[in-house]
Amino acid sequence: MAQAVIDGIEYTPPKRGFKGVLKEMRREWTAYLMNAPGLILFCVFVIYALYTSFTLSFRQWDILQPAKPFVGLQNYREVLHDTAFWLSIGHTIYYVVGTVPAEMALGLALALLLNAKLRAMGIFRTAYYLPVVTPFVVAAIIWKWVYNGDFGLANFYLLKLHLISHPLLWLSSERLAMPAVIIMIIWKSAGFNMVMYLAGLQAIPDEFYEAAAVDGAGAWQRFRRITFPLLAPMTFFLLVINTIGATKDFTTIFVMTNGGPPGPGGATTTVVYYIYTQAFKFFRMGYASALAYTLFVLLFVISFAQFRWYMHRVEEPNS
Repeated sequence: MAQAVIDGIEYTPPKRGFKGVLKEMRREWTAYLMNAPGLILFCVFVIYALYTSFTLSFRQWDILQPAKPFVGLQNYREVLHDTAFWLSIGHTIYYVVGTVPAEMALGLALALLLNAKLRAMGIFRTAYYLPVVTPFVVAAIIWKWVYNGDFGLANFYLLKLHLISHPLLWLSSERLAMPAVIIMIIWKSAGFNMVMYLAGLQAIPDEFYEAAAVDGAGAWQRFRRITFPLLAPMTFFLLVINTIGATKDFTTIFVMTNGGPPGPGGATTTVVYYIYTQAFKFFRMGYASALAYTLFVLLFVISFAQFRWYMHRVEEPNS
């Protein structure tokens, strides 16, 4: 077998194949022993849970009924004709489009402002990041108070500024409920995007900006030609992560609007909340599992399309 030399020491790569892997596992058994608690938890609460939910999706699994008959693809066929599910897809798209671009743009703007080497800049970075570490339930309850129709801060300041003539029922209005939730999520998530973009900005060598300044490039030209292109990998990462996070968000909807108005199944019922209602309100675990795997397929297709688009831009930067 070919040998490699690393730091003057000859190193023989391990044999490939199943037998080679088993040999390495026997030789490094102590490492696997140290990782065993985490691996066991992962297998029980992730692998086994995924397997169980997948098998449930092919059964008429009602928690109140003793019989759990195998129904094949019936649950998936029902998904295709479920009007409420596709309506929740529309609400989810509205939610994702309203939150992801705004929180990424705000995060980038904050990162550009806080990238300066000034005194006490760490205090501002911490202040903008505090909403990220605030638990979702706590943040949602605080914003429910802000949106309160009788004594909420939103109505108080909008009335003081004469922007509205009467108090608005933010979370009880079909027209205003989703925008209100979107504003809260932008406030909550902008700090995460800021930190990630800030890390990307600090990885860009100063020599690029010095050379551009010598060539007479202005601030906008430096941002357009240097900063933004070099932040493309970070932008792609945040686009995928934020899209998945917004699609599967449940806590905010549950605490702030409970899927309404009017009531569950209303203007803020997203896909994940709809899956929750099917599983834990109507106890249709089999159908809820089929909905969950349908959502997985949709997210996979969206993420794959984003990846293909990004790779196309990398391979053909001038296109």
